Amino acid sequence: MIKLEHYDKEGEVNIEKACRTCYSSWYRFNPPESTKELIQKVIKKGHLSVLEHASVSFRFIDVSRVLTHELVRHRHFSFSMESQRYIVYADTLDRKKTKEFKYIIPNTVESQEISSDYFLLIDKCYQFYDALLKKGVPPEDARYILPNATCTEIVVTGNLRTWREFLIKRCHPRAHWEIREAANEIKDILIDLYPDVLFDFHKGKMTEEEVNKIYRG
Repeated sequence: MIKLEHYDKEGEVNIEKACRTCYSSWYRFNPPESTKELIQKVIKKGHLSVLEHASVSFRFIDVSRVLTHELVRHRHFSFSMESQRYIVYADTLDRKKTKEFKYIIPNTVESQEISSDYFLLIDKCYQFYDALLKKGVPPEDARYILPNATCTEIVVTGNLRTWREFLIKRCHPRAHWEIREAANEIKDILIDLYPDVLFDFHKGKMTEEEVNKIYRG
């Protein structure tokens, strides 16, 4: 699940102002018409640094640690992630659990006859985690047994240049399904917020050809 946490309401106008500063073309400043024209023009020319003057924050809720491991590779973002050192999924000797243990089930696993083995193994991991806590092992060490499927939460902040680059990579049909679903959800939100910055994207799933066309300019 993706939740919009914060966005610059004057983001596109701020981008235009940054552009106008570069070219000293204030006599053409007449938003919103001039905003649309200039932003689309500089994006087509590859002058993307001006997009860094507007930022957006999203909260990723109940996503797997598989997704977050991929997400943090986009190192120009800022991240604040749920800590398994302090969040515990079962009672310990001296504290109650703070969150229910949940996990992601890939469709490709759920559709298989052996899917019951997947559930069984994850349940065994959780049971062993629970047993470790009850024996006094601290959560920061007990967490080693938890699978990548474990649900987590992370807040991600980035400027619009970074989000565009993220969408180009992660809306691509070849991206991993979980982060691709998140990217498509983010894309649809950003199109509503910043239609000029995302003028070359469209809502819904995008084809490989469409994404590659944006990437190549």
